[in-house]
Amino acid sequence: MVIRRVVAALLLGAGLVAGGAVPARAALARTPPDGGGLAGDLDAVLRDARLGGATVGVVVRDAASGGVLYDRGGDTPVVPASNNKLYTSASAFGVLGAGYRFRTTVSVKGGNLYLTGTGDTTMRAADYDRLAGAVAARGITTIEGDLVADDTWFGGERVRRDWDPEDLQYAYAGRISALTVSPNADFDAGSVGVSVTAAGAGEPVGVALTPATGVVKVDNRATTGPAGSRSTITVQRANGSDTIVISGSHPAGAPAKEFLRTVEDPALYAADVFRRALRAHGVRVAGTIERGRTPADATTVAARTSMPLSRLAAPFMKLSNNVIAETLVKAVGRKVHGRGTWRAGLPAVTAYLRRLGVDPARVTMTDGSGLARSNRTTAAQLGVLLGNARRQAWFPAWYAALPVAGRPDRLVGGTLAKRMVGTAAAGNVHAKTGTLTGVTALSGYVTRPDGRTLVFSSVFNGYAGRAPKDVEDAIAVRLATPAP
Repeated sequence: MVIRRVVAALLLGAGLVAGGAVPARAALARTPPDGGGLAGDLDAVLRDARLGGATVGVVVRDAASGGVLYDRGGDTPVVPASNNKLYTSASAFGVLGAGYRFRTTVSVKGGNLYLTGTGDTTMRAADYDRLAGAVAARGITTIEGDLVADDTWFGGERVRRDWDPEDLQYAYAGRISALTVSPNADFDAGSVGVSVTAAGAGEPVGVALTPATGVVKVDNRATTGPAGSRSTITVQRANGSDTIVISGSHPAGAPAKEFLRTVEDPALYAADVFRRALRAHGVRVAGTIERGRTPADATTVAARTSMPLSRLAAPFMKLSNNVIAETLVKAVGRKVHGRGTWRAGLPAVTAYLRRLGVDPARVTMTDGSGLARSNRTTAAQLGVLLGNARRQAWFPAWYAALPVAGRPDRLVGGTLAKRMVGTAAAGNVHAKTGTLTGVTALSGYVTRPDGRTLVFSSVFNGYAGRAPKDVEDAIAVRLATPAP
C-alpha cells in the first residue's frame, strides 16, 4: 500500500503565497495510485545494484493536490548538485522579476572613462565593440586619463571558499564579477577561449585567444606532431596566475582543439577587451586600465542592457550555467540588502523559498549553482518547490527554461537533449539535471497519459560505479507511461 499525502483545501486557501503553498507534510490518506502498480515499479527500478549503499531520495507528487504518490527517502538530506539551481532561479524570478535586466554603462568625468557593470554575463566582445562605437559617435577621440573598470556593484569574494581548487581554471567555475566578458553564446562569463592549431610537423602549435586579450599570457610549450599521431595537448592555468600553459603535441593536419579557461580578474579582462575596441574605433586612451568606482556625477555616454531574465533563464537552466547562477544570487543580495555578495544573497534566496513553502531548516545553500558539496536539501523540499512554483505568475517562463527530454536543440533539450529519446518521456519531461562526482539528480515535471501533471525529484548520492542516469530516466519514463 502506498501512502498518499492529501492537502486539505484549508491549507491551500491559507497558503504562504498567492495560490497557496503546499507544505512537505500534510494530512495522510491511503490511496494506491495506478492500482498499486506505481510503487512496485519504482521500487523495482531502485533495486539497481549501483544504489545498494547509496543515499536515495525519490518523491513523486500530484501537482494539483500536492498529494505524495511515492516517497523513498524523501526527507533524507542529500547533496543536490545543480538541482540547487531550481532554488536559485525561482528566487531570482520572484525577487528580481522576469523582466529584470543587467546594465553596463560608459561614463566620463575628470578626464577618465569609466566602464561600469552590474553583472551582465551576456556581454561579449561584439557588445563592447558596439559600446566603443557609441563612444566614438559622441565625438570622443582621446581619453587623457585612465580607463577605469568599475565592478563595485558586487562585492566580497569572487569564488566560494568551498569550491574545489582543482575546478577553478575551468569555465564552469568562473570568477563572479559585476563586470565581465563571455567568450561564446553559452555565456561562459569570465573565461577566455583558447584555440590550438597545428603547424608543420616539429613546429610550435598556433595558439589564439577569443576574445583577444592581454590580461592572460600564453606560455606555448606545445609542438606539432606527425600527421595521424595522437593529440596530447593540455591547457593549464594555475590558481592565482595569469599565464596559460600549453603543453603536449597536436598532429599536423588535424582540426583545431578548443578549450575554455577562466581568468583571475574578469573586470580587468572586460576593460582590456573594451580598450581594444575603443582603439579600433579611433578612440585613444592615454592612461592605463585601473580599478575604481564611477563618480555619482559622471556623464553617461553609452549604455547597454541585457536580455531580460525570462530569456536569460534558458541558457542558464538548460545549459546549467554556474556563473549565471552565482551572479543571480549576488543580484538578489544587491536588490534585497543593498550588497551584491553571497553573504547577502543566499539568505535572501532562502527567505523567498520560505514564501514558496520550502522549509529553510531542511535546505542549506552555500552557493547558487550547486558546485559546492556543502549544499544540502531533500527530494521532498524540491518537490514542494516544483509544486508551488506552478502557482506563481513567473512560472511559464521558468518552466520553459527547464531542459526537455529528448529534444536535440541545445536551447530546448539542454542537458536532457540526448536522454529518454524515443520514449513516452521525450518532449514531455521538463526537468533540471544535476551532476557531481558521486552525485546525480533529476527533478521536474511530467504529464501522465490521463493529462495529470506530476512533479518528481530523484537525487542519488554515494552510488557505486557509473552515474545511474539511466535509473533517473527509468523513473521519469515510468511516470510518463500509461499504467498497465
